[in-house]
Amino acid sequence: MNEGNSAKERVDQAPQAQIRTKRSFSIVWVVPIVALLIGGWLAYKAWSEKGPEIKISFASADGLEANKTKIKYKDVEVGTVTAIVLKEDLSGIIVTAEMTKDADRYMNDKTLFWVVRARVAAGEVSGLGTLFSGAYIGINPSTEGKPSHQFTGLEKPPVVTAGMAGRHYVLTADTLGSLDVGSPVYYRGIKVGQVIAYDFDEKAEAVNLRVFINAPYHEKVMQDTRFWNASGIDVTLNTEGVKVDTQSLVSIMLGGVAFDLPEIVATDQQAEEDRVFKLYANHELTKEKTYAVKRYYMMYFGQNVRGLTAGAPVEIMGIKLGEVVDVKLEMNQDNMSVRIAVLAMIEPERIDTVVEGQVAHAGKDHVLNEQEVRDNMRKLVAKGLRAQLKPGNLLTGQLYVDLDFYKDAPPAENQTVNGYPVFPTIPAPLEQIVQRVSRILENFEKIPFEEIGKDLQATIVTLNATLKELKSISGSVNAETLPRVNTALNDLQKTLEAAEGTFEGVKATLGPDSPLSYNAGVIMKELSATIRSVRSLMDYLEREPQSLIFGKEGEKP
Repeated sequence: MNEGNSAKERVDQAPQAQIRTKRSFSIVWVVPIVALLIGGWLAYKAWSEKGPEIKISFASADGLEANKTKIKYKDVEVGTVTAIVLKEDLSGIIVTAEMTKDADRYMNDKTLFWVVRARVAAGEVSGLGTLFSGAYIGINPSTEGKPSHQFTGLEKPPVVTAGMAGRHYVLTADTLGSLDVGSPVYYRGIKVGQVIAYDFDEKAEAVNLRVFINAPYHEKVMQDTRFWNASGIDVTLNTEGVKVDTQSLVSIMLGGVAFDLPEIVATDQQAEEDRVFKLYANHELTKEKTYAVKRYYMMYFGQNVRGLTAGAPVEIMGIKLGEVVDVKLEMNQDNMSVRIAVLAMIEPERIDTVVEGQVAHAGKDHVLNEQEVRDNMRKLVAKGLRAQLKPGNLLTGQLYVDLDFYKDAPPAENQTVNGYPVFPTIPAPLEQIVQRVSRILENFEKIPFEEIGKDLQATIVTLNATLKELKSISGSVNAETLPRVNTALNDLQKTLEAAEGTFEGVKATLGPDSPLSYNAGVIMKELSATIRSVRSLMDYLEREPQSLIFGKEGEKP
C-alpha cells in the first residue's frame, strides 16, 4: 500500500511534458530543391539556346541518319538531323533538323542545303573525308531573302562564295553549251573566278549563268566589259590564214568563260554587284560594235530561200547594216499564191551621215529618229536601192540579203504591213538568168522546125540537081571546048608563020612584038585563068555543096 502511494506521489511529482508547435526548415528538402533548381536552369538554358527547327526535302536519304548526321558550314556544326521521313507521294524524303540559335538569322529562301558525299566529277574531287566520317549536310548561308523554315536540298553541291571577297555577275546566253558549275572564268589567260550556278530566265527562253570574280580582279569588270564563251577551240579561216584561239587545256575539256574590255570603251565605271552581261559565243563576236537604235523592215521574195536563216547579215556594198530576224511563208487566200516574208533589222547608227562636207557619226553626235530614218530610206529607194538574195558561202549554201543600187529597177510603192515598212526587192541574178532562158525557150518553141525541115530537104534536092548539071558542064568544057581551043590556036600559029614568010609587012604587023600578037597572048592567059577558076569552083562545090545556101565558112549569113 505504501508502495502504491509512493508511486503515485512520484508520478505526481514528475514534470509534465509541454507540447509546443515549432516551424523550421528541414535539411532533408535541400537536395530536391537544388535538383529542381538545376533542372529548371538546364531547361531554361536548353530552351534559350535552342535554334529553329527546319525541314529539308531531298531525293533520297543516302548516307543520312537521324540524331547522327550533322549540318556543317566550313566544318563547324550548325545543326543536327533529328528525323527522316518519306514524303506522302513517295517522291523523296523530308529531313527534320534542329539548328543552333546563331543560325536563326540565316534561315531564309536564299540559303542553300545539299548532301556532302565523296564525289569524283570532271576536273573535281571532293568530299573524300566523308568516306570515314560519313555524309553530312552542307549549308551556304545567306543574310538576304525572306525568312523560311522549308527548304529544297540541291542534288549537286554549289560553289560556296559566302564570306569571300569579290563580286557576283549574271551572264545571259542562248544555250549553256559545255559550261557547268565550277567552270573557270579567265581574265587574259589567268583564272580569276568561276561559274557558281545557272538556270533559265523567267520565260525559259535563255540561260542565266551566275559567276563570281575573286578580289581584286572584280575591279577589272567595267560596265562595258565583254564576256565570251572560251570553251573548246576557236578556229578562224580568213584571208590572213588560219587562227586558233583557246584559253587553256582545262577550258577545252570542261569549258570556261573569259572577259576583257573592248578597244573602244564608252565608260570606265566599274560594274556593280549582280550586273547583267551578255555572253558572246566567241571572242570575235565581242569585237563587234553594239548599237541601241534598231529599225525593222519587211521584205518579200518569190524564190527559194533555202540557206537564209535568222541571223543572216544584211549588207550594203559589202558592209553589214543589220541582220535577218525572221523568215516565214505567207499564203494569199484570195489567189492562193505564196511568198516568203523576211523581217530584217537595220541599225541606222552604222551609217555615218555627211552634213556640209563633215562626217557626223550617228551614234555620237546625232541619233536619227524614226521619221528621219524612213525619209532617208525612201530617198535611197527612189534612187534604185533594192534588196536581193545572194549566196554568202558556196560550200554551205548560206544566203544573205544584199542592198545595192539598180538603175533599171522598177518603181517601188510605199507600203506598210503589220506596222513594218515594206522594203522593195528584186530577183536574184540566177533567177533572172533562169527567167531569160525561159523566155528564150518559149520563143524557140514557136519556130516551125517541121516546115523548115521540109523546105531544107527540097533545097537539098535542088542543090543536088544543080551540082549534077555543073559536073556535066565541067565535063563538056574539059572534053570538047579545050581541045577545040588548042586546035584553033595551033592553026592560028601556023597561019601567022605562013603569013610571016610570005609578007614581011604582015610579019611586022603580026610578029611576036606586034600589038596583035600581044593581045592574043593576053586573051589566052585570061581564058586559061577562067578555065582554072571553073575547075576550082567545081572542086569546091563537090566538097562543100551547102555553101550555095549558107555561103563560105566564116561569112555571116
